[in-house]
Amino acid sequence: MIHAQSARRVIACGGVAALTVLMAACGSDTLGPADASPQETASGNATNIPEVKADPALAAMVPEPIRQSGTIQVGTDGSYPPNEFIGADGKTMQGFAVELFRAVAAKLGVQATFSNAAFDGIVLGVSSGKWNAGVSSLSINAERKKAVTMVQYFRAGTAWAAPRGNPRNVNPASPCGLAVAVQRGTVQVDDIEARSKACAAAGKAAIRILTEQEQTKVTADVVSGKADAMLADSPVAAYAIAQTGDSLEQIGDIYDAAPYGFVVPRSETRFAEAISQALAQLKSEGTYDAILDKWSNRGGSVSTFPVNP
Repeated sequence: MIHAQSARRVIACGGVAALTVLMAACGSDTLGPADASPQETASGNATNIPEVKADPALAAMVPEPIRQSGTIQVGTDGSYPPNEFIGADGKTMQGFAVELFRAVAAKLGVQATFSNAAFDGIVLGVSSGKWNAGVSSLSINAERKKAVTMVQYFRAGTAWAAPRGNPRNVNPASPCGLAVAVQRGTVQVDDIEARSKACAAAGKAAIRILTEQEQTKVTADVVSGKADAMLADSPVAAYAIAQTGDSLEQIGDIYDAAPYGFVVPRSETRFAEAISQALAQLKSEGTYDAILDKWSNRGGSVSTFPVNP
């Protein structure tokens, strides 16, 4: 999601999956970096991930309470494959952003524990001290930087998807009268609402907007025919297409590319700098790109990891 508002909350159980898209279930993940299995992924791409070794200098930059506990508590919306989502076991958080942050934690000499949360409560949860960090495809924008500190780690845009063959002739430039699904709290909501207002202003039928709590339900709406199309972040749309047996297809080009950021409390600038330097080391060691390759998302890789860009 090039997610628009602030963060995500605790997800209610029973999220609906689309065809072969994995079910998003309630739970939390207590796995540390050593527990991840680089050979077994929902993407089906077996990739050898280089071993991550802790850097003592970076470990010294981690806040003392985290160093003492040995764990970074992370808020994550586990309904957004392939970025971050709950696995088939109903409890294990996985995805390329999750693996990247696990690797960051390992570089900092600690582990990361992921708590499943609703997207639009994550920034608030981090700023209030509920979590030490947020990992949830949060786009970096001025509004968020007023509340938290963000470290760039990826870049994505918005993509449209519709059923294979585009039976409703969906055209992103002219979506008036269509039923379009989006996930709550994302910039895609702002996008489609603006398009609907433009339709009405032009005397055309408004867009029927289906706003869902979870991205898996958004995808299911399109697969089932409840919605004519959906908007999502480009890696999510691509993954949904692949995981639904190509029953969907991308419509039009990717647009509005923006960076994702890991989130820490606003005052924790030294912690953010440690995360930035850890990402830079992971990039130079090949771990960063290996993780993105594993999840077929090298296209969103970045070469620098600035704090609050």
